[in-house]
Amino acid sequence: MKCLIILLFAIISMAPALPIGPPISYTTPIPILRQSADGPNPGGSYSYSYETGNGIQAQEIGYLNYAGTKAEAQEAQGSYSYTAPNGEIVQVTYVANENGFQPQGSHIPSIPPQILKALEYIAAHPEENNIDTQ
Repeated sequence: MKCLIILLFAIISMAPALPIGPPISYTTPIPILRQSADGPNPGGSYSYSYETGNGIQAQEIGYLNYAGTKAEAQEAQGSYSYTAPNGEIVQVTYVANENGFQPQGSHIPSIPPQILKALEYIAAHPEENNIDTQ
């Protein structure tokens, strides 16, 4: 009886290690057609770009704003594009800085007027929201 219980617990303890779902299928690797990088440089700047065989492209430059001050912040500007499953080419340009990631692209919906109005109110009344604007 003890052997049966030990065998049962052994089988139960192995159950989480069993694969779930269909086996993983591997595809042919996608080649990198073009790639370049510079940095990071001593002043905080860098750049990179690449293009893959399936049409993905990306590029970005980054630099340090307000170096040596309390407002010192890294900023990045870039873009990327890829082909969506429906065949549409998706293109995004962006800035990322102390105000967050700010993407732009035709596929990105605009901010609804109610939310935009609320955001403008919050920005205009930081004292009501314990937001430090400095």
